[in-house]
Amino acid sequence: SVVSLHLLWFLPGGCEAGNAIKTYKYNPITFLPLNLFEQFKRAANFYFLVLLILQAIPQISTLSWYTTLVPLLLVLGITAVKDLVDDIARHKMDNEVNNRTCEVIRDGRFKNTKWKDIKVGDIIRLKKNTFVPADILLLSSSEPNSLCYVETAELDGETNLKFKMALEVTDKYLQEESLIECEEPNNRLDKFTGTLFWRNTSYALDADKILLRGCKIRNTDFCHGVVVFAGADTKIMKNSGKTKFKRTKIDSLMNYMVYTIFLVLILLSAGLAIGHTYWEQQIGNSSWYLYDAEDYSPPYRGFLNFWGYIIVLNTMVPISLYVSVEVIRLGQSYFINWDLQMYYSEKDTAAKARTTTLNEQLGQIHYIFSDKTGTLTQNIMTFKKCCINGQRYGKSVPCCCTPRHGKFLFYDHYLIEQIKSRKDPEIQKFFLLLAICHTVMVDVSDGQINYQAASPDEGALVTAARNFGYVFLSRTQNTITISEMGIEKTYDVLAILDFNSDRKRMSVIVRDCNGNIRLYCKGADTVIYERLHPRNVKREATEEALDVFANETLRTLCLCYKDISDDEFEAWNKKFMEASVATTNRDEALDKVYEEIEKNLILLGATAIEDKLQDGVPETISKLSKADIKIWVLTGDKKETAENIGFSCDLLTDETTICYGEDIRQVKSTKNFCKKKKLKLKFPRTAEEKQKQIEKRRKAEAYKEQQQKNFVDLACECKAVICCRVTPKQKAMVVELVKKYKKAITLAIGDGANDVNMIKTAHIGVGISGQEGMQAVMSSDYSFGQFRYLQRLLLVHGRWSYIRMCKFLRYFFYKNFAFTLVHIWYSFFNGFSAQDVSDKLSLRFPRLYVLGQKDLLFNYKKFFLSLLHGAITSLIIFFIPYGAYLQTMGQDGEAPSDYQSFAITAASSLVFVIDLSYVALHLNTLLMSLGTAPNALRQPYLWLTMALTIAVCLLPVVAQRFLSMTIWPSESDRVSKGLCYFQHMFTYRHRYWY
Repeated sequence: SVVSLHLLWFLPGGCEAGNAIKTYKYNPITFLPLNLFEQFKRAANFYFLVLLILQAIPQISTLSWYTTLVPLLLVLGITAVKDLVDDIARHKMDNEVNNRTCEVIRDGRFKNTKWKDIKVGDIIRLKKNTFVPADILLLSSSEPNSLCYVETAELDGETNLKFKMALEVTDKYLQEESLIECEEPNNRLDKFTGTLFWRNTSYALDADKILLRGCKIRNTDFCHGVVVFAGADTKIMKNSGKTKFKRTKIDSLMNYMVYTIFLVLILLSAGLAIGHTYWEQQIGNSSWYLYDAEDYSPPYRGFLNFWGYIIVLNTMVPISLYVSVEVIRLGQSYFINWDLQMYYSEKDTAAKARTTTLNEQLGQIHYIFSDKTGTLTQNIMTFKKCCINGQRYGKSVPCCCTPRHGKFLFYDHYLIEQIKSRKDPEIQKFFLLLAICHTVMVDVSDGQINYQAASPDEGALVTAARNFGYVFLSRTQNTITISEMGIEKTYDVLAILDFNSDRKRMSVIVRDCNGNIRLYCKGADTVIYERLHPRNVKREATEEALDVFANETLRTLCLCYKDISDDEFEAWNKKFMEASVATTNRDEALDKVYEEIEKNLILLGATAIEDKLQDGVPETISKLSKADIKIWVLTGDKKETAENIGFSCDLLTDETTICYGEDIRQVKSTKNFCKKKKLKLKFPRTAEEKQKQIEKRRKAEAYKEQQQKNFVDLACECKAVICCRVTPKQKAMVVELVKKYKKAITLAIGDGANDVNMIKTAHIGVGISGQEGMQAVMSSDYSFGQFRYLQRLLLVHGRWSYIRMCKFLRYFFYKNFAFTLVHIWYSFFNGFSAQDVSDKLSLRFPRLYVLGQKDLLFNYKKFFLSLLHGAITSLIIFFIPYGAYLQTMGQDGEAPSDYQSFAITAASSLVFVIDLSYVALHLNTLLMSLGTAPNALRQPYLWLTMALTIAVCLLPVVAQRFLSMTIWPSESDRVSKGLCYFQHMFTYRHRYWY
């Protein structure tokens, strides 16, 4: 029985990890100090902390300490509450997970145990529809041949079932002590390397025998396993590390501007302190009414005044800027989430802003990097055509149809007749290969066979074979059962040579009932053709068919086989078993062994699968191109297929001049250069030789960097770029090169796990909820259901977010400078003591998007213009009331030129000017001011002075705006003006006809 199993578990490093997880950041003791430490790392917060300390010193304090403490506590409190709420949610989630229970062997019996108490080496029993608590090695299950079906939605978002299979030895024979060795804990979800030692025999352990934490047991009554990784060492927890923090261009610019404000503040305070020192030396002694009973020297008084002005001018530093920006971004994120025009009803998928920190960056995109399959296309594969033994089958126009299963349709009666006659053995081998060479699983429900495929391609091919009479029925650990035209046959599976993005092919070695051994292989034409037998007579005809299929934008795969003798297989299998239990570099060893058997293959033919474009793709690409956004398509398809997809989605047109990569002759020279470098750098002998090698390595790196720069420079000169035959790693490298050499804002969009690296590398990642699971969505910053929604995300929400943020920042800095600089002008007399256009017009005129790409609304020029505007406004607000009150008498015979009246006039003018400039009312500030001086407000002179001040401040602004709209109109001004003209003409004609 399984209960009597005894396994010795050796983890590299000799540690035993507990299974409790911890995703929270704080506990009741550490929350306050850690949170405050994180907040005071922001320059503005730290500045106000220093300011509060300075205000506690009586000699330099010019304002009460609570005037700084209250806003600082408010900012810190809001941020702390937000962090606390987030962390409480993490605590609740951790407690819920850690307190789940499962059955674990304790004292020779299965007992319910909390997840947090599970340890490495524990043997556990899992039942149907329960989650896996740790990474476990599958030992046995209730299913035949120890199959176990799992759902990995918690890991990668994919809801299709995957199967795991235990070793036969653990299922039937393992009843005594054994030893397991495995790799160090890592974050590779698709990889596991380990070895089971039992009775002097080694058994290879790979990812197909491991149940990962977070998986859910499906269609399996129960299974048993032993814990190999627990808690923080599990692969899902290794993947939950800190994601790289993405910051917008405006964020970086804003920080530099805050530092600039610090510098300006210090320089102004120093200048005013020097002025006060001079004033004390020249005038101070005669101003007996200002004597404070302290006999300080003028330089010392100037030093104290320097700190005093640091306090008085504190409003120049924007303490609420960061909080205000976060609130605005949060609101913009909700606008994206609530947009019904980005809702995909077929899948009940709404647009989702998965981050709140990048919204305005959506309005500054220069380059879009897009996957093809599932992103531009639907990723719903349909078997359309094929080429068998040089003969093409399948017609584009419906004529007569094959037998149907579900939605399967194939138009070519001749192929049906050939299959029924069984006269062509190549056709039988072709469809037998489709039924055998795959990793699809069968799920039987209500007597119906349903296929669970890891990819839509595999599902389409196995379904096609089924409809042509070659039905895949079931599989076990070592066999696969097929119905061949109604005759059931079982094949022994001797080896499966897995598919990966580097190999671009998959092979399976089987033995039929007659004892014949055969290798079946399917893969990309580039890798298959390299391994064909030189005497393949149908090679040229198949190549022609592949070109025809590619021109029709069909996805192609080549199929081939090879007969293997018993002696050849025995010799190869020995190497295969040695490589499969290798403790180091197992993947490299297996690839080398695979290469030995996958050669001299016999070509059977090729398949052609259709993947239609999504709705609205050509229109979306056209509008984004008009917005001066360059679109790059990165795909693993062959060149002809990628090129024709480019034409079908309007990325390429008949007028487009196409420059092919092979004309550049860079790749070959780079490869040859690297090979020479590797051969010569292996065994240095002398110090001189080492120095030469270092120099060559430096030259090699410089040469490589120059080649990369040349590639980016050339590609960026093109209107559109299509990269074909690229791997997931190469997709990310292309994005990184453009970021590195062009300093441009990039966006990557994809729908599958192979796009995750690219999505994480770009400034902004967008995931599409497609057929390939949810990994891309889970790694993205924004997500939605269809590619066509990208135009609205960028041209509407991105542009609006950028405009809103830039207007807010300009207003914020202008307001601060206009308010603060009034104090400076007073020092000379006191001894120095909005949307523009609608969403429809934004989509109709994509050129409006260009202003964000060129940083036209917020940059250092705009910042200093805001500073200058604020300085001029402060001069007017101070000196007009000053001149008005210099020598004045009120109607009642009293002099209104007291400090209270002067201050009320200046403060009220400031509020009106700023609010009328940007239509943002500060009623609370104004009402507080009005309540402090009822006597002053009774003077008509005050109101006339205020009106004059406001007029002088606002009239130049209004005039400048009118002239700019009339003489130098922007793109949005032209659109708005054109719309008004159109509406006027429509109204005029409407009245005329009636």
